[in-house]
Amino acid sequence: MSSESIFSELAEGSVLLDHAVGLHARPSVKLTQLAKAFGARIELGLSREGPWIDAKSIVKVMATKAPKDSILYFRAEGADAAAAVAALIGLVKRDFGDVQ
Repeated sequence: MSSESIFSELAEGSVLLDHAVGLHARPSVKLTQLAKAFGARIELGLSREGPWIDAKSIVKVMATKAPKDSILYFRAEGADAAAAVAALIGLVKRDFGDVQ
């Protein structure tokens, strides 16, 4: 076992974006703020193949213009990668905390 595998982990996950207007400004801000709370490198894609963007960049996240019913794919690498992906999926599932 290499020392790298002890300190770094990989995690992936996906979730349906069910927010009424998709990934617009407010959900994008909440997503990037949560991503920044983790040390892991976190990327967001609209397909399993990418392209992948930095989930900690508000400009890049908003530029995805992901519409309602898109599948958001997350992948992360770092000591807290699994927790980061789980938290981001939870945020999207909770509709970004917005009350409908």
